[in-house]
Amino acid sequence: MSDLATLEQKILGEIAAAGDEAALEAVRVAALGKKGAISALLATLGKMSPDERKTQGAAINLAKDKVTQALTERRDVLKSAALDARLAKETIDVTLPLREATAEVGRIHPLSQVWDELTAIFADMGFSVAEGPDIETDDYNFTKLNFPIGHPAREMHDTFFFPPKEDGSRMLLRTHTSPVQVRTMLAQKPPIRVICPGRTYRIDSDATHTPQFHQVEGLVIDKSSHLGHLKWILHEFCKAFFEVDHINMRFRPSYFPFTEPSLEVDIQCRRDKGEIRFGEGEDWLEILGCGMVHPNVLRLCGLDPDVYQGFAWGMGIDRIAMLKYGISDLRQLFEGDVRFLSHYGFKPLDVPTLAGGLSS
Repeated sequence: MSDLATLEQKILGEIAAAGDEAALEAVRVAALGKKGAISALLATLGKMSPDERKTQGAAINLAKDKVTQALTERRDVLKSAALDARLAKETIDVTLPLREATAEVGRIHPLSQVWDELTAIFADMGFSVAEGPDIETDDYNFTKLNFPIGHPAREMHDTFFFPPKEDGSRMLLRTHTSPVQVRTMLAQKPPIRVICPGRTYRIDSDATHTPQFHQVEGLVIDKSSHLGHLKWILHEFCKAFFEVDHINMRFRPSYFPFTEPSLEVDIQCRRDKGEIRFGEGEDWLEILGCGMVHPNVLRLCGLDPDVYQGFAWGMGIDRIAMLKYGISDLRQLFEGDVRFLSHYGFKPLDVPTLAGGLSS
């Protein structure tokens, strides 16, 4: 009996010391399993006399019941402790701000946003989008745009030229998207209404110039196109893009080889504490160049200038993006800094529309 009491106390001590359910299960198997200590004692009852069996059996079964009850109570304690630990580990602080959905974590680059805004505005006016290669021929980039060989106007463009071919001709990185206008006039009969957005390249680099930048040009060719139409299109564009009800514009004479007459366009603005407000104030800001398509360009593109006339304009997408969204340095647009993108970028599902607001 003393050995049974000692065994019972030993098992109860091991149960109390079990740190987890796995350790507790090991104690149960050692005590009550097929080869457990208490199970072994129960197996000896068959060899005892009836009087011994009556006395010893009651004591062994009582010890078994105590061990079983202790196992049950300890198991409940361990399960509760494990649940508390799991809850503490997986607790969600409901006072924290809600995490953004995966589809909204990324940001649309300001240039991509402005590109989409331009497309939405001009598509509403009936324009289609025309594109062309970044690597162009000298003929499309200069000659067919009324830049004759050796003409001083070619020096207006600091150009990336490729090595000469065997026939002496040279490919180049286009200096403007005007070659797309040429390709459109050669491939399509009037009436023509297209915009030509894309990358362009010039050897220049500072806070307001980069070797690679973006332009959007527009072209309208028809039998009765005139400067009044051009003025209306540009006025409506500026109102829609800068999201103002009215904006004054000023047209100044200028020079471009591919247009005659040629004009520079200024828009009304107010400069205040480093910010520019459009549609108000006494200041003017140059924003783009435009003009009537030169008759020579029409002839070189297979159109009769006595039948057709048209107008064109061009502006820097990067420049108007900086003006609209307050970006101070053009180079920030191309550095790939995630901090810049998280500040100036747009949510990917906020597609710009005229009805819903371009930059809402």
